Amino acid sequence: MPSEKILSEKQALVAELHDKIANSVAGVVVDYKGISVADDTKLRTELREAGVEYMVVKNTMLKLALKDTAFEGMSSVLEGTTAFAISNEDPIAAARVLNKFAEASKTGFAIKAGYMDGEVMDADAVKAIANLPSKEVLLSMLCSALQGNIRGLAVALNAIAEKNGEGEVA
Repeated sequence: MPSEKILSEKQALVAELHDKIANSVAGVVVDYKGISVADDTKLRTELREAGVEYMVVKNTMLKLALKDTAFEGMSSVLEGTTAFAISNEDPIAAARVLNKFAEASKTGFAIKAGYMDGEVMDADAVKAIANLPSKEVLLSMLCSALQGNIRGLAVALNAIAEKNGEGEVA
């Protein structure tokens, strides 16, 4: 039986992790097996620059933190080595950085699962989200599409005005 001090520390850790999960916009669970210290340091730096919090957690602690949340379904993938990335602002940042690292990695590093918008996602869904263009690229694509439609409308209106105004003196 663990001492009261150790038990209270573990309960505090679970409560803190539970709050972080509840207040985040997205999270990704990965298997970090085979990653070197240098690669881990590089990965942590990239995640920190993207505004993502990354931590190695015990499966039991994460299962307890996920209990009574909408993401409890992720408990089924919590086996082996587990690290957890939480994003509080950009819902795609964690998935993008971790997927890029997993694709480049020749070790056992792999995405297990994730969540976003209150929904649990499997590894394939996390990878699909990670491959979406960035917010800035999507906004520029939208502006380009809107600009093309507006330009087409302006050309059509100009053609109608020219056709109707042929016989009149301006």
